[in-house]
Amino acid sequence: MRNPPNDTVGKTVSEPADTPERRCILSGERVPKAGLIRLALSPDGEVAPDVRARAPGRGAWIGVDRATFETAQAKGKLKGSLIRAFKTSNISLPDDLADRIETNLARATLDRLGIESRGGAVILGGEKIEQAARGGALCALLHTEDAAEDGRRKLDQAWRVGSDAQGSAMSGLVVATNRAILGAALGREAVVHLGICDRAAWQRVLALLARWHQFIGRELPPWACENDSHSASTAQPVEVIHNEGF
Repeated sequence: MRNPPNDTVGKTVSEPADTPERRCILSGERVPKAGLIRLALSPDGEVAPDVRARAPGRGAWIGVDRATFETAQAKGKLKGSLIRAFKTSNISLPDDLADRIETNLARATLDRLGIESRGGAVILGGEKIEQAARGGALCALLHTEDAAEDGRRKLDQAWRVGSDAQGSAMSGLVVATNRAILGAALGREAVVHLGICDRAAWQRVLALLARWHQFIGRELPPWACENDSHSASTAQPVEVIHNEGF
C-alpha cells in the first residue's frame, strides 16, 4: 500500500527528541534527518542519490514516497526545488533518478544485512530460525517476497509463541527483494527467511530498511514501528559500504 502523497518517509519509525532534522524540499516539512534521503550534485551537475549523506557540497533532502517524487519530477516541481536548494540552475535530472534512489536504498539495506550476518547477528535456516523464534531470541523476523506462504506462516507462528503474542496478527516483515538477491548479499546461493537476534543490529538494519520501504510505498508492520525493544529509535548512524554512483 502506498503512503498518502503528503506522508513523509521519516515519520513511521520513532525518533528521539534530539534527532537532527532537515527540511524536505518537496513537502516543506522538517523531518528527522535519519528518515530522509539526501540528493547531491556530481561534478558535472547531475543530481544523484547520496544515501550515506557523505558527498561534499550542498545537499537537498527529500522525505516523500516514490509516487510523489515522480509526480514532482514530471511537473517540474522537483527541478525548481533543487535549483533553490543547490542555489544554481546548472543541474541535470536523469530520467531514471527515482530508480537510482530505490536501487541505492535497497543496496544500502542489503549491505547492512551482510555486515550484520558476518558479525553473527543473523540466523539463517528454517529450523534454526524456528528454534530461536520459539525461544524468544529473535528481535526481528524477515521474509523475501518469493517465500512460500506455508513457510512464512510456520515461522510467524513460532515467533508469536516466543514473543508471547499468540492470537495476534504479528508476522515477519516481507522485504522487497527475492531469495537470490538476499542470498547474494549474505554470501549464500539463496536466502528465503532470516532472523536477527541482536537488538542493536536490528536497529541499524531498520534505520535503512524503513527509508527504502517507505520510499517505495511499503508500510512497515506495527512491531517494527513501535517505540519498544523492536524500535529503531536509538539507532546510531551507520557506515554503508557501497558507491552512490556519481
